[in-house]
Amino acid sequence: MPATPFDSAHLHRLFPTGDTARLFSDSAEIRAMMLVEAALAQAQAAQGVIPETAAAAIQRASLECQIDPAQLAEATGQNGVTTPAFVAAFRQAMSAPEHAQYLHWGATSQDIQDTGLMLRLRQALAQQEDRLRATLTALARLASDHAETPIAARTYGQHATPTSFGAQAAAWGWPLIEALEALPTLRAQALRVSLSGAAGTASALGPDPAALRAEMADKLGLADPGHSWHSDRTPILTIADWFTRTALAFGKLGEDLMLATQSGIAEVRLGGSGASSTMPQKQNPVAPSALVALARHAQGLNATLQGAALHRQQRDGAAWFTEWLCLPQLVLSAAAAATQAQSLAESLTPDAEAMKATLDATGGLLMAEALSFALARTMPRPEAQAASKVLCTQARDSGQPLEQIARAAHPDLSADLFDPVHQMGTAPDEARAFAARVTSLAS
Repeated sequence: MPATPFDSAHLHRLFPTGDTARLFSDSAEIRAMMLVEAALAQAQAAQGVIPETAAAAIQRASLECQIDPAQLAEATGQNGVTTPAFVAAFRQAMSAPEHAQYLHWGATSQDIQDTGLMLRLRQALAQQEDRLRATLTALARLASDHAETPIAARTYGQHATPTSFGAQAAAWGWPLIEALEALPTLRAQALRVSLSGAAGTASALGPDPAALRAEMADKLGLADPGHSWHSDRTPILTIADWFTRTALAFGKLGEDLMLATQSGIAEVRLGGSGASSTMPQKQNPVAPSALVALARHAQGLNATLQGAALHRQQRDGAAWFTEWLCLPQLVLSAAAAATQAQSLAESLTPDAEAMKATLDATGGLLMAEALSFALARTMPRPEAQAASKVLCTQARDSGQPLEQIARAAHPDLSADLFDPVHQMGTAPDEARAFAARVTSLAS
């Protein structure tokens, strides 16, 4: 049985993580740690802490040597951390004891594993960014094409006023734009190197640990935090929060599509729907349901991760272990949600006729707010509101359209008052503004 749905052969199409899953494989973790050890050795050689020949051998070995993750299992279970077994295996694989002795000089396990994690998270962020941009492109197309396609807005599950489907698509996309715009700062501040030694004092890292850390950060393309962050998990939490934000934004898309495709509404057609094992007439909103499930999963994992920020003293194994359990699953949840959302955004189709039928079926009651403001031109606002409520009650009780009853009582009402196309307010403009913003992001 697989450890998680993301590892399952038969569930990977429901929760598709794509290339992001590879970043959290054993081999990817080991490869990232090898790159970190190589950068550390090169930086130490530049300071004269270790011989240049040893640094060159370590750097070459980081590219050529292979380490079997399985051989690390027993020692990792005993030590509670991968690095000691990894370093031993790396030294053995080098087959050059005179150089291998300088591997991992003065560093501690958390330095190597946290920095290696940052290298993998950097790739995960880039992959998620690509998915966000593709989804935004699809949503922008929907927003532009349907900026003036009227639909019934719903608040508290009830018909409210007319809006446009394009504005709805824009509402799905704006949080994704904000997530994209947050990325430069996130990368600059959270993707950082860790090099502080056993207790965060850098006591075995040579004469100038700060310069060594800066040199190592430069070689890896990571930020230099300027201090130890072994027990300060702010960078991890910040990255996790960003992935959670994207998952929740996609969850909102999923919730709305589940409602928009339900029986009795059916205002949106999905590019692919699921079949029932016993009811052949059903077309289930499988992908939207997956988005909601993934959003809830990410939210729960993030809550646990927040609690794991309580690192005791200088380093805390229990809190660190909790990160290992939660963070990969959170990132994979967000990646799967983004993959599903991109596919949905690129394939869903609004049903304008179904949307019009909904508007017509309300008997004009969605224009009640517009009616009250129209009446307020000739009477005080409180009286206009009261008069509108009376007219709405008459329309509901009689089964007649609100327009017919209102015009009988107030013949001077404007001709387009009950036309949804003219009562969408700023919705068309908001849809076009969103589409333009997406275009500007791509340029």
